[in-house]
Formats: sequence, C-alpha cells, structure tokens
Amino acid sequence: MTEFRHEYKYICTRQQIETIRNSIRGVMQPDRHTDAGGEYVIRSLYFDDYSDSCLRDNINGNDPREKFRIRIYNADLSYIRLELKHREHGKTRKTSCRIDERLCMEMIQGRPLRADAVDADIYRKFCLWQHTRFLRPKVITEYDRIPYVYRDGNVRITFDQNIKAGDFVEDFIKQRIASHPVMPPDRHILEVKFDEFIPDFIYSLVQTDKLRQTTYSKYSMCRRYHLGGYRT
Repeated sequence: MTEFRHEYKYICTRQQIETIRNSIRGVMQPDRHTDAGGEYVIRSLYFDDYSDSCLRDNINGNDPREKFRIRIYNADLSYIRLELKHREHGKTRKTSCRIDERLCMEMIQGRPLRADAVDADIYRKFCLWQHTRFLRPKVITEYDRIPYVYRDGNVRITFDQNIKAGDFVEDFIKQRIASHPVMPPDRHILEVKFDEFIPDFIYSLVQTDKLRQTTYSKYSMCRRYHLGGYRT
C-alpha cells in the first residue's frame, strides 16, 4: 500500500516561482513527463456526496478526511486515473487505478457502476460510496504544473499556476473546457512533498522571503467559488 507522505503548501508569486526554480534546478530534475517547457496541464474532476461531506471536511480541517477524483494530463484520454486522496495527522496518501474512457463517462453521468468492472479496491470503494452516499461529480479543477523530483527521500516540488474551476462536469473529457480563475492575479501554489525526510539543502532553497504556508485545497477553493463563497 502507498505510504503516507508529508505535504507542505505555500502561496507564492510568479517571481518567487522563478527564484526558487532557478535555485533547485541544479540539484533536482524535471519530471520526465513534462513537455519542452518543463510543465504539463492537470485536469481533475472531484466527487462529493449528497451532503457535501468532503467539502465540509476540507473547510473544517477534519482529520482524517478523503476524497475521490478522476485525473487526466494534457487532456489526454488514453491515460485516465481514478484517485482517492486520504489525509490524516498532517500527512497524505494517494491510491489510484486506471479506468477507460467509457467507464469515466459513466462516472461523470452518475450511472450505476458494476463493482467488477475494475479489479481494484479503490474502484470498489468508489462504487460503494456511489450507492450508499450518492457520490456525484461536483467541479473540475485545471492548472499548469511545473514539477521537479529528487530521488533520495522521494522529494517532489511542484509549482501550480493558473488554477481554474470548471462548472460543467460533463465537459471533463473535452479538449478544452470553460473555466474561470479562482485565485487573485499572480498568486500560485508551491507544493513540497516527501516521505520521511527532505534534505536540508533542498528545504532551504524553497524558503524565500514572505513565503506563507497554507492549507489551501484546490477542490475546496473551486467549490466555494462555484457556490458563491469566493471571488477574486
């Protein structure tokens, strides 16, 4: 089973991204899946139940908490993942399985699913939640990610820019979706993820002046925007 990992998040500016990126590129490598510009586009479709329990857990900081999402990269439907993100005692664990486009559409449309369609515990749990908690798609998030990796300690530093929300969940599989920004201009998210330790020299490279740690949740922010609770 995937182990729990530390996950630190910071709100940063574009200038801070460039400063940190210039500092770490000598010791960390770009993720091998990035394009020539060193980034890729992440699009996720988040699910919640009839009482918006996942949203409420995020807002209230409940521990433990978890949520389901479907994720694709660069709008490529040849690789679709169902993911369950679990957070407990300040650490996170992500489990996933691959699904095909047909099954993805059934999930988006809220159709009853066959529990044996995918041989994975995470999928069977999704089916259970769909039947017992009326799990349904709620909002799309999309953003540009610049990822760097360091093998020792399984360290990963990512810069997530241009974070947007999409309200029309049925558009998830389209090449382009209608979306709107959910953060003020020139505000982005830096994430630092690692297993048991992070080398001091890497941690010191991301500590720039005025960098503010946050509990920012992309799902929560996009849902609150959609519900009228936030405007840039």
